[in-house]
Amino acid sequence: MIWRKLLLAGTTVAILLGVYFLHGSNTVTAESPVVREPVIVKVPTRADTLVMQYDMLITSLLDSANTVGAAVVVTLNGEIIYQKCYGVREVGGNDPIDAQTVFRLASVSKPVTGVLAGILANEKIVGLDDKVINYLPTFALKDPTSTRELSVRNILSHTSGLVPHAYDNLVEANVPFSVIIDNLRHVNITGLPGVYYGYQNVVFSLYDTIAAVKTGKSFEVLLQEKLFDPLGMNNASAGLKAFTQNRNKAMPHGRAGNGYRALPLNDRYYSTIPAAGINASISDMGRFLSALTAGDSSRLNPAIADTVLCPQVISPLNWVYLRQWNGVESKHYGLGWRIIGYKGRQIAYHGGYVSGYRSEIALCRDEGLGIAFLTNAPGWVGSEVVPALLDMWLDSKSLSPEQQN
Repeated sequence: MIWRKLLLAGTTVAILLGVYFLHGSNTVTAESPVVREPVIVKVPTRADTLVMQYDMLITSLLDSANTVGAAVVVTLNGEIIYQKCYGVREVGGNDPIDAQTVFRLASVSKPVTGVLAGILANEKIVGLDDKVINYLPTFALKDPTSTRELSVRNILSHTSGLVPHAYDNLVEANVPFSVIIDNLRHVNITGLPGVYYGYQNVVFSLYDTIAAVKTGKSFEVLLQEKLFDPLGMNNASAGLKAFTQNRNKAMPHGRAGNGYRALPLNDRYYSTIPAAGINASISDMGRFLSALTAGDSSRLNPAIADTVLCPQVISPLNWVYLRQWNGVESKHYGLGWRIIGYKGRQIAYHGGYVSGYRSEIALCRDEGLGIAFLTNAPGWVGSEVVPALLDMWLDSKSLSPEQQN
């Protein structure tokens, strides 16, 4: 992989950075007065070195892929330590991607919904073990026992028992969500709720209706009041209308030879907002990750992350999704998050794709490390950005203190 070849070069640059910190701001020329004050030496930390290496890597990857536009953010212990915006909002245009440019999150909407569900559960508004039928009395599945036992936890962990991707085809065909829900009674069932993993967009998005029934507020309003406003996610929104009306948005693109071509805006999967209909900028994602990795309750009660990032079920995720991860030890699903065992750590992760956009998010609470990546030109770069950062950071833990600094 390209990024692995850059690590040696990154180490060389790290040494140069150390030289700069030691000498760069205190150089004395023949014309300079003698500096008699004590010289304060700043030695680059492991985070300094990682940021520099990662910046060099990301720039190289995006250039190599002819990416139209992208943005990445890295957080550490509740603080943003790196943020990069790259390219333009639309191919052939001059409007640059900046920290406030909004992208579609696609399935990275699920981690956001998971955190909202954790908040509402923590506030005892919608319990995770509440039964769906208690909120939606006319709701029915093919099996009466499944209908009776299906819980909020089941729909957020993809353990409804329905065959995977139930009625995604109807979502693609723009069938109204209410009609799709009514037809779930005809979907085949593989097992009782809570037993098997089966990825869903439609069933996951039942949380929208459940939360609205309980609170009397729309899902969009709940997101704003409980999550976006408290965390300062000022560009975040839900739905097609909000995205379309935002002047600073990244337009979608598809492959065209060695480059990309612009695509028209589309409403694909906006009918399933909890699963795939949230929009956000890289600044928003930095604030979201910072709250999850801060380790205190000033922004988000850590108990919420404890709840949503707890593994619920083994997830037989196809290897292709994690093909660049070097040594996956286990795969589970929490509440809106994939939970990956990796190099002795628990990584909360999710990826997202919808026509013209790709997104990635991951965090390691043990290390206080988080990353998000957004692009309007889907391609192979998205598969590299998360494992590259994790490898750089976790592998450096095996170095001596002198090597780390």
